[in-house]
Amino acid sequence: RSRDKERVRKRSKSRESKRNRRRESRSRSRSTNAAASRRERERASSPPDRIDIFGRTVSKRSSLDEKQKREEEEKKAEFERQRKIRQQEIEEKLIEEETARRVEELVAKRVEEELEKRKDEIEREVLRRVEEAKRIMEKQLLEELERQRQAELAAQKAREEEERAKREELERILEENNRKIAEAQAKLAEEQLRIVEEQRKIHEERMKLEQERQRQQKEEQKIILGKGKSRPKLSFSLKTQD
Repeated sequence: RSRDKERVRKRSKSRESKRNRRRESRSRSRSTNAAASRRERERASSPPDRIDIFGRTVSKRSSLDEKQKREEEEKKAEFERQRKIRQQEIEEKLIEEETARRVEELVAKRVEEELEKRKDEIEREVLRRVEEAKRIMEKQLLEELERQRQAELAAQKAREEEERAKREELERILEENNRKIAEAQAKLAEEQLRIVEEQRKIHEERMKLEQERQRQQKEEQKIILGKGKSRPKLSFSLKTQD
């Protein structure tokens, strides 16, 4: 109902604006025509300049007074005419405003009566639109929940893929480390075997040297002992009897 009143008010203002423009146009046209008529009358009523025998212009005081008097009368007439025009415009404006007010009241009354007649229909339409909006909102909510669920599933899948990639990378790193450790242990075992072999060889060499030293020592002892036990040799000879 308020929208209908607003439309009526706007239409009334538009009609009033058009009337004001027409009145202003008529007023300007009348003023222009009056000024043109006044100038024409002045030219027609102005007597020709009088010149004496010496070629000088005769005084125009009397003609100027008459002209001034005519101008004052014309001004009064123009003022009275403008006053009547303004009075007429004011009356027209009041009539238009009163007409617009009555039309607005009549339209508002008709709208109110029409709304009262269609009250049940309007209520049903409102309920229908509310239910329709409710269904649309429920559908949008379900769609939004489904989008969120799909987004969560995608995010979970991405996390699982990332974790799987991390596990694979960790396993690869562990396998590489184990391989390096095994290689290092193998090299260490080989180095230990080499050291043990060298130590064994050194030990055998030492044993040989020790055995050789003991053998030489025994030989020397035998020689020494052999010299201490040596005795002078006895020579035995047999005498033959003659």
